Amino acid sequence: MRVATWNVNSIRARVGRVVDWLVREDVDVLAMQEIKCKESQFPFEAFHDAGYEVVLHGLNQWNGVAFASRLPMTEMANTFTGMPGFGKPLDDGMLPLEARALGVTVDGVRLWSLYVPNGRMLDDPHYVYKLAWLKDLAEQTKAWLAAHPTQPLALMGDWNIAPLDTDVWDLSFFEGATHVSPPERAAFAEFEQIGLTDVVRPLVPTGYTYWDYKQLRFPRNEGMRIDFIMGSHPFAELVTAARIDRNERKGDAPSDHVPVVVDLDLPATAEEDDDRPMIFG
Repeated sequence: MRVATWNVNSIRARVGRVVDWLVREDVDVLAMQEIKCKESQFPFEAFHDAGYEVVLHGLNQWNGVAFASRLPMTEMANTFTGMPGFGKPLDDGMLPLEARALGVTVDGVRLWSLYVPNGRMLDDPHYVYKLAWLKDLAEQTKAWLAAHPTQPLALMGDWNIAPLDTDVWDLSFFEGATHVSPPERAAFAEFEQIGLTDVVRPLVPTGYTYWDYKQLRFPRNEGMRIDFIMGSHPFAELVTAARIDRNERKGDAPSDHVPVVVDLDLPATAEEDDDRPMIFG
């Protein structure tokens, strides 16, 4: 099974590009972030025509997460326990929950598409929100791992954190800014401490996943590595290949992020085994 994650930065603006890539690269399941639309606005037809079903969680023109899959998806969830909200309090005094998390199960593998809050600036309330969001996600992940220790699990998406100095082109440029601050990096490291691992870095040790549109950042390769597939041990054991598809930052109207892809070697199901010649029975 080929699984990928991609911050598409508006699916309506890039639907043709995304669907063409899915078909060309033979991707089974794609986690998308920043779809920037409600369900009524999503371009389902293009995906359906290419053989993909879509589930999504989008509330307005901001944020939004989705999955496109040509395999059946079950156990959909658009929040995790304890997920904090942000913004103007609702009538009941609670903060609204943003469209930043979507979970599905595909062929026994639990997958989450995550769009971690940006944080904006170190003194911004959004930064406090970001750290709280990650803390609660880590607590929920710990509970998932304890409840389902043998089920492959992956948290995929735009983490808005560069955990290593080498994940940015020039660390001095980010001095006093978000994405590289010690609390953010500690929050990212917490996921490793509870049992997840970056399943791409061992196979693709270098390479960025994001380049700003301004100041010729992409031609100068002034990028950041902030999109990750963090897998449990059972998930990591299935990974046979990985790549960062840098070429998708080229051409007309690209997203500022590129896809991150892994191949999984799933065990054959009993149904699949039924077609083997009798000699192998």
